[in-house]
Amino acid sequence: MARTRLTASERAEQLAAAAVRAFAATGYVGTSTDDVARLAGVSQPYVIRLFGSKQRLFIAAIEHATDRIEQEFREAAAQQADLSALSNAYDRLLARHDLPVLLLHGFAASNDPAIGAVVRERFGRIYRLVRELTGTDPDAASTFLGHGMLLTVLAAMQAVGPGGVPREPWAAEIVKADPAGADGRG
Repeated sequence: MARTRLTASERAEQLAAAAVRAFAATGYVGTSTDDVARLAGVSQPYVIRLFGSKQRLFIAAIEHATDRIEQEFREAAAQQADLSALSNAYDRLLARHDLPVLLLHGFAASNDPAIGAVVRERFGRIYRLVRELTGTDPDAASTFLGHGMLLTVLAAMQAVGPGGVPREPWAAEIVKADPAGADGRG
């Protein structure tokens, strides 16, 4: 059976997806390029050849995750351009436990100047995209993103989302307070 060779771009995308899973599991400090290589089924030198460093691989994982958020928001807004639709889209993303956990690792690693610059730029892009897609004002967009951050933390703690621990009353109250009007089942 012949294997299909991937282009360097396709392989980089595959590695970024594997990096999302690996860094979500053990964080920036706790994950090696060898861990990502094993997960992707390639050699560690190949990972370094494509990305140059663990830092650049982590940045690629952050970009991969935030690209996914932007894509989901665009698709949701194409159907219904309001915060409720975007909230429902983010709930679907929260179901992928690796995405919210990776985002938290990205925020935590932002003291590294190169990582911090990318994390801030990508968060700003998401904020501008929310405003652009929904036409909402800065206060509503800020409230929406703030609630999304809270849901991200809850998902990372497994207090919401599939496979999470039984929802405690305080978590149910927080989720119910979704400012976009969605139920936040996550």
